[in-house]
Amino acid sequence: MLSFKEKAISLLQEAGIELNGKNPWDIQVYNDKVYEHTLLGGTIAFGEAYMDGWWDVERLDKFFEKIFLLHIDEKIESPVLMFFNLKSFLFNLQKGKKSFKVGEVHYDIGNDLYSKMLDKRMVYTCGYWDAFQDIPAAKNLDEAQENKLEMICRKLRIKKGDKILDIGCGWGSFIRYAAEKYGARCVGISVSKEQVKLGNQTKGNLPIEFRLQDYRDVEEKFDHIVSIGMFEHVGYKNYRTYMEIVYKNLKEEGLFLLHTIGSNVSSVATDPWINKYIFPNSMLPSAKQISKAAEGLFVMEDWHNFGIQYYHTLMAWHSNFEKYWPDIKNHYNKRFYRMWKFYLLSSAATFKTRRNQVWQIVLSKHGIKKGYKRIV
Repeated sequence: MLSFKEKAISLLQEAGIELNGKNPWDIQVYNDKVYEHTLLGGTIAFGEAYMDGWWDVERLDKFFEKIFLLHIDEKIESPVLMFFNLKSFLFNLQKGKKSFKVGEVHYDIGNDLYSKMLDKRMVYTCGYWDAFQDIPAAKNLDEAQENKLEMICRKLRIKKGDKILDIGCGWGSFIRYAAEKYGARCVGISVSKEQVKLGNQTKGNLPIEFRLQDYRDVEEKFDHIVSIGMFEHVGYKNYRTYMEIVYKNLKEEGLFLLHTIGSNVSSVATDPWINKYIFPNSMLPSAKQISKAAEGLFVMEDWHNFGIQYYHTLMAWHSNFEKYWPDIKNHYNKRFYRMWKFYLLSSAATFKTRRNQVWQIVLSKHGIKKGYKRIV
C-alpha cells in the first residue's frame, strides 16, 4: 500500500509536476506533513498548507493549470468536501443574515486593497479585452474594464433617463458609467457596508443611489436590471426566487443582463477553501441551473461566453497586488498575502483551463418583437 507521500508524488507526476524539481511549476515541499494533510483534508488543507508556508512554487498559476487540465484535484476524495456538500444540500446558506456574510468577510476587508489591485473605476469582475463594434481591443486593465461596461450598456440598449437597478453593484462602477455616459438614473444595491459607504461618499452629483440591501427586499419598477458578478452568491436554492424578484421589478419591455461566472457542471456548493477564506456561502451556477430558474419567466435573447478573458483580468489584478503590496502590507499579514496570492492565481488557472466560464446573458420578459441583435 502506498504511503501518503508516494500517492501524492504519483498524482503530481501524472500532471508533469516534479517534487522539488527545477521547473517553475514544480512544487517545493518544506513540511512532509503536507501529504497526509492534503490527501485527508482535500483542497482546504492544501490551501492552508500553502498559507502556512509548508510548500511553495515559483509559478502558482502554471502549477494549477497542470493540476486542473488533468483533473488531479478531483482524484482526492476528501471527507471534508462530502460534509460541506451535505451541509449545502440540507441548509439554505444564502438566506437572511447569511446573505450579508460575504460582504463582511470579503468585500469589507479594506478599500485600500481593492483600490490598489483593481482598475481606476474599481471594477471587481472580468474585463473585456477583445475588440467589438467600434471599440478597439484593450491595451490595459483600465481599458478592458471600460470596454466591458460599455458593452453592457449597449447590450441593454440604455438611453437617457432610463431607470436601472444594479444587483450587487460593488463600488458603483457600472452605475457611475451608465449615468456619466448615457444619462441613466441608477440604483445600486450591495451587502457590503464598505462598498455602500464609499459609493455614497463619492457619487457627487450623479443621479445614482447606493443601498445596503438584499435583492429580495427590492419593491420597485426599473427599465432595465443588471447583475454583474453577484449571482455567484445567490445559491442554487434561491435561483428561482432571484429570477422571480427580477421579473417582478422589471418593466414589461425591459431587459435583464446577468453577468456571472459559470461552471461546466451543476453542483450545490463551492470549493471548501474558497468558502472558508474568500467567498463564504458562494457557488457557481451551471447553464442548466440558470436555464431552469429562468424557464417560464424570461426569453433568452443572448448568451455570450468570454471566460478565457478572466485569466487575463486575474493576472492583471495579481500584478497590481504584487506591485502595491509594500504600500498596504502594514494593514495585513504574511498569511493573508499568501492566501490572496493563492486565490488570484488558482482562480486564473480555472479560466485558463476552461474549467470555469464567464457568461453574459440577456433576458427579456416576452421576447424582443423584431429580434435581439447581438453586438459581439
